[in-house]
Formats: sequence, structure tokens, C-alpha cells
Amino acid sequence: MQIITENLTYNYGGKTKSLQVKALDGVSLTINEGEFFGIIGQTGSGKSTFACHLNGLIKIQKNGGSVRVGEFSLGDKKCDMRKLRSKVGMVFQYPEYQLFAETVKEDVAFGLKNFFPDISEEEKEKRVRNALNLAGLDYDRFAERSPFELSGGQKRRAAIAGVIVTEPEVLVLDEPVAGLDPVGKREFLSLLHELHKKFVKTVVIVTHDMDLVSENCTRAAVFSHGKVIKTGTPREIFEDEASVLSAGLDIPVTAYLTKRLRERGVDIESDLSVKDFTDRLAEKFAEGKA
Repeated sequence: MQIITENLTYNYGGKTKSLQVKALDGVSLTINEGEFFGIIGQTGSGKSTFACHLNGLIKIQKNGGSVRVGEFSLGDKKCDMRKLRSKVGMVFQYPEYQLFAETVKEDVAFGLKNFFPDISEEEKEKRVRNALNLAGLDYDRFAERSPFELSGGQKRRAAIAGVIVTEPEVLVLDEPVAGLDPVGKREFLSLLHELHKKFVKTVVIVTHDMDLVSENCTRAAVFSHGKVIKTGTPREIFEDEASVLSAGLDIPVTAYLTKRLRERGVDIESDLSVKDFTDRLAEKFAEGKA
């Protein structure tokens, strides 16, 4: 499912112009099917407001542009919002705080009841089992447990299972690794890549963590004051240091080191992931050029 927004504009504050705050200002952006895409920007840049438009959590305002997700045109009154939301899964920041049911199984099944009210018990059980196993929580071990007995990382996995149980094609995550320790962060990102590889077609992450983007994203868009000021691969974005800094952001460590080495005559051509950067640097040392 390709995502296309054209001139997307959104104001908070109702109809009174003096109270309005422009959250999005003419955003035109394309996210292609299969991408692991980053939406980056400071707090208040409009990135989360943009993300909430992708499955209709925020409605398009009059003269507010357009959003198209695959076959769904979100400004069209005939758009089947229930079907759209089953295809575009949203995972909010700290999703574990949204767990509420008595058992993990019931919590994961909640979305199915909303989106597929006529689903059979057999199909529901099958989907819940599959979602938990995909999220790294063995069904036989965790299904009947209380979600409040789980560790922080396990709760986040249970929350993810509650989203992927509807079998979405697009997964949108707001600050997906916020609050996780380094090990938990690494494990959760590994899960996202596994889901992207085997289950969901497109992953969109909303973040202000530049290292997260350089390590994981195929492309990204930089938001600033409700506008997109830069799109491209992580390397294309972070080599334009002026644009990144103007958005109130910083460049990742690998981009900083690449720049400093280049100033000293050592040209490292990498995708800015830590692994690729260190591999390229090792090659330079082996060649006696660093």
C-alpha cells in the first residue's frame, strides 16, 4: 500500500483563527510500499499529527489537502474507515500503558472484536495465537497470564500483538523505543525488522532519535514547523547537516565521525549504520589510509 499525501494542512484550535495553531502546512509526501520509513522532527514539528492522519485518527479538514493509502482515499465520505484501520496499524508511544484486560489473550483479541465483529471463535483464536507468536511471546506460555505480570519489554510485545492481530499491511509507530534500556531497544528493533521482513509490508516510525533512523530506515522525511524540509536516504539527509540543524535536530554519531574524518583526508563511503561505517573504516585501516 503506497501512502501519498498532497498539500496536507491541519490546524488545532477550532474555527477561531486567532486561536489556531498550524500543525501541518502543505505536506506532500510519498511513502512507498516495502519501505522502513522514518518521520523525524522536534516535538511540535507536526510529525505525530501527520502519522495520525494515516489511518484516519485525525480527520482531514476542509481544504486541508488529501491522504491516500493504497485504495483508501481518506477525504472521501465513502472511505471504509474500519477496513482502513485494520490495514494501517497504529502503535502509540508507551503502548504497554494501554493494556487493560484480565489476560494477554483477551487484550490482543480486543482489536479483532472492533474490526471484525462477526469473526468466529476459531478464527479469533488462530489470529491471537499467530500475533503473539510473531511478537515473540509464546502463546501457550503467555496467553492466560495477566498483562500486568509481564516485564516492560513483554508488555510492549503484547501491545504490538494487539495491533498486528488485524493483519495490517502498514505499521506506524510513534517513538517505538522510548523508555527501553539498550538491550530492550535492540531486541524490539530486531522484532520490528522481523515483522517487516515476514509480515507487514511497510513500517513507518515517528521519532526524534537520529541514530535510530540512520541504523534502521531506508528513507526518511524531516519535519519542521509543520513542513517537510528534507526527504531521502539517511545518508542523503544527514550529509545535509545545515537542514538537519535548522530543524533543531542533530546528526547521528556516524555522520559526525564521517564528516570529521573527511576533513582529515579520510573519505568513508557508508550508509551511516554503525556496522557499515565500522566495516568501511576497518577497510581504510587495512589499506593504510586511516
